[in-house]
Amino acid sequence: MSNKPVRVGCIGMGWWSDVLADAIKRSDKIEIVSCFSRTEDKRKAFAAKYGCKPVATYEEMLADPSIEGIVNTTPNNVHLETTAQAAAAGKHVFLDKPIANNVSTGRAIAEVCRKGGVILQLGYQRRRENQFRWIKQQVDAGVFGKLVNAESNISRDRLGKFDAHHWRHTAEGMPGGVMLQIGIHYIDVLSYIMGPVVAVTGRATQLVLPGDNPDVASMILEHENGALSTVNASYASAGEYYLMNIYGKEATAYYDLHGGLRLQKRHSDKVEAVPFEKNDAIRDELEEFAAVVRGGGKPETDGEHGYTSLAVVRAGTVSAREGRRVTVAEMLEKD
Repeated sequence: MSNKPVRVGCIGMGWWSDVLADAIKRSDKIEIVSCFSRTEDKRKAFAAKYGCKPVATYEEMLADPSIEGIVNTTPNNVHLETTAQAAAAGKHVFLDKPIANNVSTGRAIAEVCRKGGVILQLGYQRRRENQFRWIKQQVDAGVFGKLVNAESNISRDRLGKFDAHHWRHTAEGMPGGVMLQIGIHYIDVLSYIMGPVVAVTGRATQLVLPGDNPDVASMILEHENGALSTVNASYASAGEYYLMNIYGKEATAYYDLHGGLRLQKRHSDKVEAVPFEKNDAIRDELEEFAAVVRGGGKPETDGEHGYTSLAVVRAGTVSAREGRRVTVAEMLEKD
């Protein structure tokens, strides 16, 4: 296995492309050598900031034999087109979540990568955060006993901080609004810790932000093991906040952005602080991508994971629209 950094090209020059590029700069496992955006000013600025070569076309990037992978942060509705082009050129793909705007397109993306013999990894960094890794380890070790319930919240203040016409904030570009944009992260964490989701009941509303998309949403998730969990997502809050409480028959973990991680065991009134070091979760996922490209198995969040995760969000979106409980199986079959 080569020790050389995996050479990648970045496409889609938005704010998240810079977040990923900053993480790549913090790693010696992966290296940006090329970038492309349809907007010349954006690609030139990105190239200057990250010391890579701007190219005039995506085809030019894909034709470069030295490039091994593509870091793709293009809009959801062109994920299939851009990923299919990469797969046809034999380039591995790190694709920002969500995989697509509907499940059938997500399946198609996973399939073109499978047929092309290239790696597809979806960007779900939240599950990699050390507090959630620790909780998962304790669950697997039996500390929690039977899992019964969980509650989560992922909230941000976006008033005055976004363009209502940008694809990330329109019903066409990001159907489901805040739940598809950021709620999907904690849906992923809940699935990771509590087990697969089989059905969803959802509600969504638009209370503060302009545009045509929900800025507040809630879902009740039914897990395969019988446990229930809730996820609340908001772009209309006073500030940034994260909450994840996991309830088991024998123990409860409490995590929130300001209070850290705590554990309480059955028959005890003590809530013990659990120290953990904040890790570089975005760098970690990109380094996993590099390791897999170099022959180290398959990614934790692969294409199948991507469209299954999307099916849970889509079930909640349909539930909110139609006022009924929606199974994940229905979305996997019909969406």
